[in-house]
Amino acid sequence: MPLDNLSAEAEATLTVDHDVAEHVSRTLADYLRIRVQECAELDPAISEAAEAVSEFVLRGGKRLRPTFAWWGWRAAGRGDRGEEVASMLRAASALELIQTCALIHDDLIDGSDTRRGSPTVHVRFAGTHRDNGYSGDPERFGLAAAVLLGDLALSWADDMLHSAGLAQRALARGLEAWQAMRTEVLAGQYLDMLGQARADESPETALRIDELKSASYTVERPLQFGAQVGGAEADTVSTLRRFGADIGVAFQLRDDLLGVFGDPEITGKPAGDDLREGKRTVLVAEGMLRAGRQHDEAASRLLNSALGDPELTRSRVELVQEALTRLGAVDAVERRIDDLTESAMSALHGGELAEPAATRLEELAITVTDRNR
Repeated sequence: MPLDNLSAEAEATLTVDHDVAEHVSRTLADYLRIRVQECAELDPAISEAAEAVSEFVLRGGKRLRPTFAWWGWRAAGRGDRGEEVASMLRAASALELIQTCALIHDDLIDGSDTRRGSPTVHVRFAGTHRDNGYSGDPERFGLAAAVLLGDLALSWADDMLHSAGLAQRALARGLEAWQAMRTEVLAGQYLDMLGQARADESPETALRIDELKSASYTVERPLQFGAQVGGAEADTVSTLRRFGADIGVAFQLRDDLLGVFGDPEITGKPAGDDLREGKRTVLVAEGMLRAGRQHDEAASRLLNSALGDPELTRSRVELVQEALTRLGAVDAVERRIDDLTESAMSALHGGELAEPAATRLEELAITVTDRNR
């Protein structure tokens, strides 16, 4: 149907449907402009710090969590009232601020130097300290700034949700997923850190971390959040959660592969950065397990020496890539991705989701598990 024959409410919904990520970015820009102005009234230095958070949010990102939340809401059959469209867009956009907190803290924990092609927050503020000749240790200053600014982003996420304009009943329904998501991503982060400290190399541990830190937080809970805000029936929520749990793990497994094999021009991080950061991903765990079973001592030594080496060179990254491929670890992860994607699609097709949500979720599943994203 042509847009000029649609109601204003339907037109607003279709406009967002066409490019959810772009509308989320605009919504975030409007919100962050206000919050930075509020900080400027406190102190110019606070304004500068708040602007760093705003720049981080608006610099890039795929806006996956808000996008899945939006389509969870649309799967509930919502979108026929204009005021609800604007409120849901703001509520979904708030998820990106939780992601900002997670990324700022994640970069700090991992000791990453860059994110999306720019210095990470802790590196940026360590540089500010040095450039201005402040007293004390620049790295500790950068660390403290990153902790505080990550917390600021998390606070703004809650503020944005509660000021989004959702009806009280809709907001109350959505809080279950919202609260669970925040707990689960932190639990996954802690298990990730603990696994590295324990040198836990089991694929089972790595997979559990993926389930909490990525699958639930990136896909399953945002879908649940959107659906429950929209008042979806229990069967719809269950379908979305089954789909989201499988696609979320497949998404993280693809990320694991890209963390070793990815093109820096696409990922925004140096090739092999997951190895330098010592991440015991499912891919690495599979490689170590297979090296042991195949009595490939050279591969075992290579993987163990490369993991957590901050000076890892490009040539040694290529050796690790060759070893993981030769051992069959890459094929094993690819098979897991295929199996999970197939299971997710089966759940999606078995449910009775409102269109165009069902079609768009199928498209999203293909996008987030794509080999070249």
